[in-house]
Amino acid sequence: MMPRLGQKYQVECEVISKPIAEYLTDEYFELDLPGAPAVMVGEEIVVEGSDVEEHNLETVICQHLGLPAPEPARKGLLGRLLGK
Repeated sequence: MMPRLGQKYQVECEVISKPIAEYLTDEYFELDLPGAPAVMVGEEIVVEGSDVEEHNLETVICQHLGLPAPEPARKGLLGRLLGK
């Protein structure tokens, strides 16, 4: 999702993946970074400790770039019938 949104909005995406033990060290906590898994846009922590909805992430990216918020994804026929 992030590389695709990075291409769509021409922003750089950096993915950092480490063993979970490295996120639990004193040195990591001293960096004042969010706990994994996390998503940050600029200095803003979008989500920490869970997944993020694509539309929510795209909205934060647009706010960061000063662009209008994207339209919510259209629901399919089944989603409209079931109210989801």
